[in-house]
Amino acid sequence: MFLFEAKRIAIVVLGALLNAIALNFFLIGADVYASGFTGMAQLLSTVFSDYLNIDFISTGIWLLLLNIPVAILGWLKVGRHFTVYSFLSVAITTVCLEILPVLSFSGDIMLNAVFGGVIGGVGIGITLKWGASTGGSDIVAMFLSRKKDRPIGSYLMIINGIIILLAGILNEPENALYTLLTLYVTTRVIDALHTRHEKLTAMIVTKKADELQQAIHDTMVRGITILPARGAYSKEDKAMLVLVITRYELYDLERIIHEVDPNAFTNVVQTTGIFGFFRKND
Repeated sequence: MFLFEAKRIAIVVLGALLNAIALNFFLIGADVYASGFTGMAQLLSTVFSDYLNIDFISTGIWLLLLNIPVAILGWLKVGRHFTVYSFLSVAITTVCLEILPVLSFSGDIMLNAVFGGVIGGVGIGITLKWGASTGGSDIVAMFLSRKKDRPIGSYLMIINGIIILLAGILNEPENALYTLLTLYVTTRVIDALHTRHEKLTAMIVTKKADELQQAIHDTMVRGITILPARGAYSKEDKAMLVLVITRYELYDLERIIHEVDPNAFTNVVQTTGIFGFFRKND
């Protein structure tokens, strides 16, 4: 468990560093905006610096300030373990943004948009893969999704749509298009490293169905269907656990399976829709 958590913290630190590199070396200098609260922090920095002549509050500080109330919301309504790692990611990103200089490796705005999107996508993807997030919009979207019982993606799309619109208003209209390009590249990279699907279905074939079911219920509030199964080659009687989870719970599920039954066979597939009762912690 100590090694798991140490690796998790190391990955969160690396992901935060990559996010800071994407911003300071590619996106900020080109006036191209990232997704979520990071993009909002960029917008606030632009407004205060260019229009109000207040430039002592940097993008990193704005990012931290925006995430403080969100962290409180996540602690109370989403999940304390998840929120701690997410806020750790935000804090380290802020520190890295303050330490790293704002550079411009290319005068081509498209190159900046693409490379910023790729590096930022890698940072977000590996952070999600290890059971955390980059904070901000993800936590807000999770809270609203549970409150209103609507998909997380719709809220993320609204937030990013506002960022794209304001990017075109505050700068040239083409900046909005390049921001959209960055968001697309970031999403594709996250797809390759982790998943942007909101819900996933896990099918676990195991000999330790009771122990695994109890371990899952000790960690997450999810209904599980247990079906009889039999190996075609071994002829051994087993059980198959079927459950639907959110993308943020995938790391915890992988850890539980590894601890309880390392020999279990697990198939995780995209869930495009759910009809009926999806159990959630109210």
